[in-house]
Amino acid sequence: MQNKGLIKFFAILFALVSIYQLSFTFVANKVASDAKAFAGGNPEKELKYLDSIGKEKVFNLGFSDFTFNEVKDKQINKGLDLEGGINVILQVSVKDILKGLSNNSKNPVFNKSLADATANQKGNQTYIDAFFEAFEANSKGTVKLASPDIFANRNLQGEGGVDFQMTDAQVQKVIKRKVDESVESAFGVLRKRIDKFGVTQPNIQKLGQTGRILVELPGAKDVDRIKKLLQSTAQLEFWETYKVEEIGNFLMAANESLKKTEINKVAPKKVVKDSLSSLLADTKDSAVTKKGNNPLLDKIIGQGGGPVLGLFAPKDTAIVGGYLRRADIRVLLAGDQRYAKFVWGKPTKIKDAKSKEIDAVELYALKGNRDNIAAMSGGVVTDASDTFDQSGKPAVSMQMNGKGAKAWEELTGKAYTQKSNIAIVLDNVVYSAPGVSNGPIAGGRSEISGSFDLTETKDLANVLKAGKLPASADIIQSEVVGPSLGQAAIDAGTISSVVGFLLVCLWMVFYYGRAGWYANLALLLNLLFLFGIMASFGFVLTLPGIAGIVLTLGTAVDANIIIYERAKEELRDGKSLSESVIASYGWKGAMRSIIDANVTHILTGAILFTFGTGLIKGFALTLLIGIVTSLFTSIFIARIFIDRNIASNSNLTFSTSITKNWFTNFHFDFIKIKKFTYVFSSIVVIVSLVSIFFVNGLDQGVDFVGGRTFQVKFEKPIDATKVAEELSKEFGTTVEAKIFGSDDQLKITTKYKITEEGVDVDKEVNEKLYKGLQHYYTNSSYEKFINSYDGKTVGVLQASKVGASISEDIKTNSYWAVLGAMAVIFLYLMISFRKWQYSLGAIAAVAHDVIFVLGIYSLCYKFMPFHMEMDQHFIAAILTVIGYSMNDTVIVFDRIREFIMGKRKGSFEEIVNASINTTLSRTLNTSLMMILVLLTMFVFGGESIRGFIFAMLVGIVVGTYSSLFIATPVLVDTISRSDKNQIEKEHKEA
Repeated sequence: MQNKGLIKFFAILFALVSIYQLSFTFVANKVASDAKAFAGGNPEKELKYLDSIGKEKVFNLGFSDFTFNEVKDKQINKGLDLEGGINVILQVSVKDILKGLSNNSKNPVFNKSLADATANQKGNQTYIDAFFEAFEANSKGTVKLASPDIFANRNLQGEGGVDFQMTDAQVQKVIKRKVDESVESAFGVLRKRIDKFGVTQPNIQKLGQTGRILVELPGAKDVDRIKKLLQSTAQLEFWETYKVEEIGNFLMAANESLKKTEINKVAPKKVVKDSLSSLLADTKDSAVTKKGNNPLLDKIIGQGGGPVLGLFAPKDTAIVGGYLRRADIRVLLAGDQRYAKFVWGKPTKIKDAKSKEIDAVELYALKGNRDNIAAMSGGVVTDASDTFDQSGKPAVSMQMNGKGAKAWEELTGKAYTQKSNIAIVLDNVVYSAPGVSNGPIAGGRSEISGSFDLTETKDLANVLKAGKLPASADIIQSEVVGPSLGQAAIDAGTISSVVGFLLVCLWMVFYYGRAGWYANLALLLNLLFLFGIMASFGFVLTLPGIAGIVLTLGTAVDANIIIYERAKEELRDGKSLSESVIASYGWKGAMRSIIDANVTHILTGAILFTFGTGLIKGFALTLLIGIVTSLFTSIFIARIFIDRNIASNSNLTFSTSITKNWFTNFHFDFIKIKKFTYVFSSIVVIVSLVSIFFVNGLDQGVDFVGGRTFQVKFEKPIDATKVAEELSKEFGTTVEAKIFGSDDQLKITTKYKITEEGVDVDKEVNEKLYKGLQHYYTNSSYEKFINSYDGKTVGVLQASKVGASISEDIKTNSYWAVLGAMAVIFLYLMISFRKWQYSLGAIAAVAHDVIFVLGIYSLCYKFMPFHMEMDQHFIAAILTVIGYSMNDTVIVFDRIREFIMGKRKGSFEEIVNASINTTLSRTLNTSLMMILVLLTMFVFGGESIRGFIFAMLVGIVVGTYSSLFIATPVLVDTISRSDKNQIEKEHKEA
């Protein structure tokens, strides 16, 4: 091997760099462990400890010192499935941005196009492209995007804006740029909020041009609080309010009108005597005061006063809000009141007639106008901080700019004169509605007070200081993992990695003797390089990523197996050890096969990385890195040891006394039995397709259909069917519950309100889940049941949500990933082998393998003791199977090409048979390695990836079968008679 010294130099240098990079991870883990011990399970205390030592020197290498913050930034980052925390994908509402850019246009074509884009947006299509498509269809050229009442408005005119002369194509470019700017603005606002939130190593990134933003908060535990923080648009407004006596007549009239349509729908309920009900007390026995006769007024549960019209139960807010939005009810508003805006306040606590504390929500009527614009916008706020009001209760102090200070002085002066109130409204919720008792407020400083706790005021000040989002941002996908589950994943990954490594090493030594030890040393160095690269580039380690690393253990020795098997053939042909090694490492030896096999593998990995998201990218990334490092160590590092052995005149045989003659002189006629294998495979394919399309279908996970999934741990074994029935009643829709691992743990799935977005919907689902399962726990509050904390053993351990819009994208990406992988491999093999028949044989085998795996999942998912869902992990498994199936097939095809180009005697079928038989040792050895590591992960890898591993396990077995009994027979049957005759003419017996 030439340049051996240079390779040694780079190998040593790379090893030292890897050790250097990994040292930061060991130090960071040690400090984190000390912090956890110091905190004694208190997460806030732990975070404060880590913050306090952030600038302290914790690592001394002699030539340089590093603070904890520097060490932390250089460590291998663990994904949320290992660290615990919250991962969300936010969709910035491009629809809201377009409305804003159009200055809330009333143009019917514009608004219909917005609605059509929402309804008809295709999977993987951006909303803005769907809008342009809908606008073109609706306008039919009669209305232009550059119309004055659409985008050529005052706000967008000027340099870089829209003018009346522009074509639709020109306007589209401007609007796309403006939308990108708005998404960038949202990205900046969210980053500011997250930086103030207080978690270590937060990650926020834009996902291409989709308007989506990924946010990862490792170690975050308060689910509802974080979702509220992220989704709050921080749209702060100041409104004048109506008093209860001003709006009371309307509510009475609305109540009377509602009787005509709602009287039979409401349950009898006692009317609360308050300032509003007193307006109805003219007649003692009036029908209006009879229980159950008041669709609106009967829902009042607490006394109002001033700007508060009354207090209502949270469960009634949707119904009451619906009443007040109805056109036939709003016509009852007279004069300027017809612009009144009814808004709910922040939930509070009141006492009922039995002095029991209950939840209540205040109703306000804001003084609206024709344009529905607040008296004053919150954009004037320049600073905000959490503080305490005069009563010592938590509050938020705000400072306004000069323009805002002047407007605030005028507004408060008016309220003082009229003895009215000013509602402080954030994201359409009234936080407080104070009166002004001491005259106009000058200086622009004000305060928001109400029923806050300390955490709420900190978050409120945070979002106000960071600024408002340019549009609403809805959580369309989320993943919540408890720290205890993360630790379990780390333990499972560690065990599976160690056991897999030992099994591979033992087999290589057993089968190849001393050469096996060289392969193992190269494998060990390969793992060092792999982790060193991940640490150097800041890649994130996930549980599927660990699975990718364990798979690398199996594939890392594949190149060594190909080389060793070739060397044994050369030795059997009478060459010396040195000549055999040189030949086996040559292009005509093992190198062509190694390159072809790994290129197909890299292509599928690259496609998986391109189309995958989140954890799947982690799997694809480690797989790709592992392929590259494996090639380097297998080809170059192991060669150094072999050459040293040759130089010392040692006898290297690439086998042991037991395995020396295994697969030697093996002659099985694979082509002769092709009719039987065709029949068997056809039956399998037909049964699979019938099951998939007509009988069982596939168990599509929430990744493909949308929904919410909860992994819930109970205090004792539970009946999944009973839980599903109880939760279905609670949610009012079908809820699935399945045993997940142990019989005291369930995986619960629901599609309840999955098409609706918002913090309130997410919290409602959590509350319904808690309410439905509360009786199974002896002592568990809502917060303990839903939120994560160190040492948590029962309740929700993991929760995920996939919105309907992103599930369509995931499904579309999955289809394209599988089809794209097959198409790319087909093209590569056609170019490499220069005959389409090779590509057809390989694709036939791959298609067979994919259908076989799908069929197994369709036939077995109803009764298998682990989950067999169609989700992103399953697609990752399918793509991995495609890669490995190609790997086996390419090795056989390379040997066929070699024999055809060489002097092998016999008919075409005999040449093909000889190719299969002479590569059988490599095929079975590699497959055995893969099966060993996959079985290890299946047993030790944890419940969450068991279905994923099972798909690959089945795929590897079937892929080995198809490369022998499908790919080569198809090649034989599709090669033209003239080509066969030509080959046989050149290779006839001498």
